[in-house]
Amino acid sequence: MRVLLALIGAIAVAGYANAQARVTATHRNGFIESYRAYIGEADLFNSSGERLTQPWQIVRQDRANFHLYGVRDHDDESDTFFADKGNRQALEQMLRNGTMTRDAANMIVRGNVWIDVDIYGGQGTGRWIDVSVSD
Repeated sequence: MRVLLALIGAIAVAGYANAQARVTATHRNGFIESYRAYIGEADLFNSSGERLTQPWQIVRQDRANFHLYGVRDHDDESDTFFADKGNRQALEQMLRNGTMTRDAANMIVRGNVWIDVDIYGGQGTGRWIDVSVSD
């Protein structure tokens, strides 16, 4: 019985240490925030009505629609980072510094897809975003 309790205690301590390590790594890597959004029909066109052809343009338009124009898809999540116009303008470079698979990029350009965006940076400045497509 003592061996079993010791084993359970060791597993609990290891699990807590692992969770703490993930939190510390996240802060060290400069995690700012995450959001989830639906890329709908309105996100595929700029404010002049032109069809957007690059995934970064569409992600940026989604955030402009959300924060600036009040055009929101059902269940779009808010973020504080891209509420700032300058941060939206930096989105293309942030995506170049970040990650997105080719499949995800193609799905975003077609639209009607959910995206998850993780924003990273430091000292008040965004450095990169990771964008993935989800169900």
